[in-house]
Amino acid sequence: MKLSRRQFLKVGGTAAAATTLYSFGFKPTAEGTTRGFRLHYSREITTICPFCGVGCGIICHVRDGQLINTEGDPDHPVNEGTLCSKGSSLFNMANVYDEDGNIIPNPNRVTQVLYRAPKASEWEVVDWDWALETVAKRIKKTRDDHFIEVNSEGVTVNRNPAISWLGSAMCNNEENYLYHKTARALGLVNIDHCARL
Repeated sequence: MKLSRRQFLKVGGTAAAATTLYSFGFKPTAEGTTRGFRLHYSREITTICPFCGVGCGIICHVRDGQLINTEGDPDHPVNEGTLCSKGSSLFNMANVYDEDGNIIPNPNRVTQVLYRAPKASEWEVVDWDWALETVAKRIKKTRDDHFIEVNSEGVTVNRNPAISWLGSAMCNNEENYLYHKTARALGLVNIDHCARL
């Protein structure tokens, strides 16, 4: 089959338009009808990608309190809309698709506080208030038991070598700054970050 230049542009344009519409959610269903635009009536919320410390911007589309889509933020100065393979799969932390293409909550996502007592083999669900209070008590006890005010040479050091601190990539610079100040106020010297940037 011989195509003129004009015919080639028509066929190419039609294919590009169909691909674009398909990628935006206009897909034929089993009944032969098409679905509406999947981000229709959604609200855009910007956030930071939690996987590493680069700080890529993410746009989360939320409808009725439910996350329905994530994508790179083109206005963000770090990633300018692009995402790595981990950032591209961010949506699947909270949701997955079923066989029909519908969004369902990810069954592997932990949504409750789990606690395993010493020497226990099973995890138990506990209350947030109990968990936070228990963590605070253990930090205070460990700090009180192992705090060093003066080293062996008589120099004031005010440090606690018994606790370590690992920063989070889910936090922005300002939050990590405050967490770092908190760790230093506790006298911690073992401070690290998951991305080491």
